[in-house]
Amino acid sequence: MYGSWIILLAGFIFWIYERNIVQAFVWVGFVSLFLWLYVRYFPKVSTLMGYGSVADVPAKDIQRSATKVVLYTGVGCPFCPLVRQRLKELQSKIGFELAELDVTLRPQLAIAKGIRALPMVEVGGAQWIGNATSQQLADFISQHTVTK
Repeated sequence: MYGSWIILLAGFIFWIYERNIVQAFVWVGFVSLFLWLYVRYFPKVSTLMGYGSVADVPAKDIQRSATKVVLYTGVGCPFCPLVRQRLKELQSKIGFELAELDVTLRPQLAIAKGIRALPMVEVGGAQWIGNATSQQLADFISQHTVTK
């Protein structure tokens, strides 16, 4: 989860140690741009990278629910924007309350929740970890609904 940040910081420290400040800032800019492009275009290259398709399966037979859904995300997570978008679309149909927590700079929260991979969706204490289609998310929410 924090690997990309470690690479970014390690390269920056290396170039500072080599007394090449310009290269250090070029490194930070390049790695940041690469991470942004990776997350932005991940759905188009996921199959080439061995992740398989991240195509969505639309939800059918949706039941309304007034439960609370928490989405845990992190910077550099390629699946987080996909799951976020799917949850927001489901929110208007199902009627749940959606809260999003970014654990990038909050490792104590990640440790407390036992988060080892992102994204993580939590409903009524149950956790779904990783990518999910709209149908999988709708089923998960309906199975673990807890009234507020």
